[in-house]
Amino acid sequence: MKKAPTILQVLPWLDSGGVERGTVDIAQSLISAGGRALVAAESGRLTTQLEEMGGKLLPFEGRTKNPFKILFSNVRVIEQMIRKQGVDLVHARSRAPAWSAYLAARRAGVPFVTTYHGAYSQKGRIKAFYNSVMAKGDVVIANSRYTQDLVAGRNPDARERLTVVYRGIDMKAFDPQRIVPERKQALLAQWGVDDRPLLLLPSRLTRWKGQSFILPIMGALKQQGLSFQLVLIGDDQGRESYVAELDGLIAQHDLASCVKRVGHCSDMPAAYSVADLTIVPSQDAETFGRSAAESLAMGVPVLVGDLGAQPEVTACPDGVGEAGWIGKVIPHGNGAGWQATIAQMLAKPAAETEAMKPIARARVENCFSLSSMGQQTLAIYDQLLGTDLAGKG
Repeated sequence: MKKAPTILQVLPWLDSGGVERGTVDIAQSLISAGGRALVAAESGRLTTQLEEMGGKLLPFEGRTKNPFKILFSNVRVIEQMIRKQGVDLVHARSRAPAWSAYLAARRAGVPFVTTYHGAYSQKGRIKAFYNSVMAKGDVVIANSRYTQDLVAGRNPDARERLTVVYRGIDMKAFDPQRIVPERKQALLAQWGVDDRPLLLLPSRLTRWKGQSFILPIMGALKQQGLSFQLVLIGDDQGRESYVAELDGLIAQHDLASCVKRVGHCSDMPAAYSVADLTIVPSQDAETFGRSAAESLAMGVPVLVGDLGAQPEVTACPDGVGEAGWIGKVIPHGNGAGWQATIAQMLAKPAAETEAMKPIARARVENCFSLSSMGQQTLAIYDQLLGTDLAGKG
């Protein structure tokens, strides 16, 4: 096998989101290791970044759900890409284009890898069959142990081909030492907050993310005399009725003076740097837990629910007492538990939190960093190709 393999990643659209971000991050790791990074997708916001780092976008109708295109014309398109570009391995990241990529890789005789990013709905045999392509990789990457168990339960034949590679956090961006005071001041002014303890809930505005669950709890905390501000960060993505419901809860629980909806935030490192506590009260399973990992990387305490992969991200490191650890897991629907733990965390002495910051950052660096994700993914490519990308990355 040649020393600089060509890897083709396939996804619907190179725009924004975790799948797209991970695609570009792996392209960067591959290029840094001397490999060639190709992406088959429809062009989007991240295309320029991919090309500036030395990757190449191959235009492809990745968002189509047309069965004829998926099973026939797109298979031919990807097979031609493989043969023309000298592709050594195909890595699929989403179900519809994965079917095309799987069939094309098999026809071209090159290894096929998948990354299982989400807990796809599996209602009915047709949906189960549609999802099954993500378990057909020669190696199937799950983004957490929770996801690994989910895939193994649905696809027992894939059990021996499954491996966990956690999503990666950019440790350079999420570094408290790099956040200059001006960035903090600009954000605080933009939000219109004061010097009361500041809580963040960084999630798009949708019911399962838990905003409507947590607001009555914050109302109860205010009633018991706790001083705080809660900032809801995230787009509503057109969910006008849910936004109206949240505004109604804010009014009902007399929270107008201490809860703010600020929409999208383009400087999340600065957002964490001004926070005293991050809360992630998801009412459904998260297959990873990016907000929790980012918060810990910044040394900010974080509370999560007990569903999905969130407990993996916030797990207490060996040798650290649970009482002092700054990542806490609470039963997701236990309002009294959330109320008590929020009050407890805001009352914790600053010196205790300060002592945990380097430990939290080291754990994220070891388990959830871009470097860790890149090295583990390159090692999978090496395993299938007989190359040494991981040794050079």
